Amino acid sequence: MMKILANDGIHPTGQKMLEEAGFQVDLERIPQDELADKLNEYDAIIVRSATKVRQELIDQCPNLKVIARGGVGMDNIDVEYARNKGLTVVNTPAASSRSVAELVFGHVLSLVRSVHLSNREMPRSGSTEFKKLKKAYSGGIELRGKTFGVVGLGRIGREAAQIALGMGMKVVGTDPMVEEVTLEVALHPSYDQKLSVTIPTVSLEELLREADVITLHVPGGKQAVLGESELAKAKKGVILVNAARGGVIDEDALLDALESGQVGGAGLDVFVNEPSPRADLLNHPRVSDTPHIGASTGQAQENIGIELANQIIAALK
Repeated sequence: MMKILANDGIHPTGQKMLEEAGFQVDLERIPQDELADKLNEYDAIIVRSATKVRQELIDQCPNLKVIARGGVGMDNIDVEYARNKGLTVVNTPAASSRSVAELVFGHVLSLVRSVHLSNREMPRSGSTEFKKLKKAYSGGIELRGKTFGVVGLGRIGREAAQIALGMGMKVVGTDPMVEEVTLEVALHPSYDQKLSVTIPTVSLEELLREADVITLHVPGGKQAVLGESELAKAKKGVILVNAARGGVIDEDALLDALESGQVGGAGLDVFVNEPSPRADLLNHPRVSDTPHIGASTGQAQENIGIELANQIIAALK
């Protein structure tokens, strides 16, 4: 019987599909420093972001046939090396797109209405502080009529753009691989009518000038997409959201821009030094933060499990 190690877990639906297909699925996590000794017992490994599958590990596990990543980015896997060695490497780029896009708007709404701060400071019993807080946080902003900038018009970026359109925002995007994108406004599936909107792409510099809210959906790299010079070109008071990869926004430059008011607020789900992000960023009053939970909804996890199971079955059968 072929064996699969779900080292970072898999949704029960995906596990059941694999077992019904005749595979043994082990869920007990093997620490990274022990994988080289134990992974060769398996035909496939399922990872998320915690487990790393690098060249050295691949070389030590000649029986391994499939590396499956539950999620979009595969920067924790030496993908090209694995494929050159004959391994199948798969991921689930579409399964969690909506969940990440909805979290983006959780951050945006929290920042423009000061939900993240007022929730911390609300008195837990009747108090004169209530009136003070009401006055302090009465300067909220409506999103309708504002401009929403999307850096990276892949699956998640398009989902975020759909939500923005549904909220009455103008959408602009930038992506070197895309000239324009036609989207349908995100309505409930039971509605027959659909509204299609074409989103033209602009340069990053133009997007920075126009957008009131900017969300980034690009892979991580050695250099930040938004650094000191880019943030200086943005509209003063812009809201930024990063639910992509830590380091896509330069954190030093972001803190300076938050302090100066150039950036009005930042919603962060990812950080450079996970799982120990810098405290000055986490505690900044203009930052709404979450612990890398963009894809952490029940629906997304089930979709990921199903998509992983189908790809692994196709690869091993």
